[in-house]
This record gives sequence, structure tokens and C-alpha cells, in this order.
Amino acid sequence: MSDNQLYDVWWNDDVQGEQSMEINHNQHWKKVINVIEEKDFSCCKILDFGCNQGGFLRFLYEKRPFLKGVGIDLATKSIDVANNRKGNLPIDYEATANVEKFNHSFDIAFSISVIYLLKDLTEHANKIKKALKPGGVYYCTYTDYSKNPSLLHFKKTVDRQGTLPMQLHSLNDIAEAFFNEGFDVEIRRLLPHGYIKLAPDDKWFTQISDRMQYEYQEAYIFRFTSPAE
Repeated sequence: MSDNQLYDVWWNDDVQGEQSMEINHNQHWKKVINVIEEKDFSCCKILDFGCNQGGFLRFLYEKRPFLKGVGIDLATKSIDVANNRKGNLPIDYEATANVEKFNHSFDIAFSISVIYLLKDLTEHANKIKKALKPGGVYYCTYTDYSKNPSLLHFKKTVDRQGTLPMQLHSLNDIAEAFFNEGFDVEIRRLLPHGYIKLAPDDKWFTQISDRMQYEYQEAYIFRFTSPAE
């Protein structure tokens, strides 16, 4: 993936646009922050890979202030929104695919619901390795929908409205790509807290039971630690 593949926005929703994604991901961000092992980010440089409108880094800074944040994304108009919203926060947002150009800059990196859109996992693992400091950590969320009855419905929705199509990686596919780059690989389920709020017009799942299967069985977060060179 290169900067020749930049586009305006990823989510082509004429009604709510990409703002709807930022709203819908808020609960997901909370779950991620609850399982981060590092507690003090004050001296850390943080990367958000696939940052969209930049909401996660702003949310993270409220909970665990960091030294410097960088968000990158292929969607140029979303990056414009992110930069307009950052205020005086120590964050830069850039439309680029070339994360490796940061050359071992980051202590911690995140990708939130992004890796399911990446076709080449080998390339991604290599680029993340080049972006992280030796011993740096990469948190990556992924949902394995392979056994979910709503899989085809979900994929059709993503492929219809998303600029990049959904990729059906297995957990083994993802782990292997990072093993091959020398990362230590850890994983846990990303479980909800409290009640699950339902909607009468859920566009992702055809049955409530499918939604619950996703929440309690299929949502994961990887923790990859870059080799200390």
C-alpha cells in the first residue's frame, strides 16, 4: 500500500458520513484503554494507524496524556477533519500509507478496527516494525467473524459502503505475519463491560444472538512487541 492509493473518505455514507464511525467506535476505544498494560504514557510517542478523523488519539490523551501523538490514514478529507479538531493537543495527523518513514520513532502504536481492511499482512507487519522503537508495542484489534451467521451480511455492508473491502483473515494469519518479523505475540478477548445497547435497525447483525456472539466470543486485541535490536 502506498500514497498513490489515497482517497477522500473510507466510509461512503451519504447521511452521517464518517462521523458515524467515530460515534460508534467510542465504546470500543474504552474497551481498548481498559486492557492496555502500560499505565504511564507521559514520555511516550504514540501512533494511531488508520486514525480516520483522529478521535481515538484525542480520547486517549484525555485518559492517559502522552508526549506526542501521530495519526495516519489514507482518507485525506478525514485527516483534514482530524487536524481541525486537535486544538492545542500534541498530535499531528497525516494522510499517508508510509508509516515506515517514521523510522523507529514510536513507543506504542494502535490500530483500532483497521487490520481487517489490509490485504497484505506481511507488508503491514514489516512496516509497523520499522515504525516502532526496538521493544515497542503495537495493540491491534480484530474481530474473527468466520463463524458468525451475520458474516456475509456484514461483509456486504462493508464492501458496499467502504472504499477498501473487508479481508477475511484468520487469527493465525495475523499472528504468523508478526511472528515472521520477530515480534512477541500475545492476544486476549476484548470483552464488553455492563449491558450491550441494542438498536432496532442494527445494520451489522441480522440477529441479536449474532451481536452477542461478536461481543463475547469474536472480538480480540493483539499485543505485539517489536524485537529489541
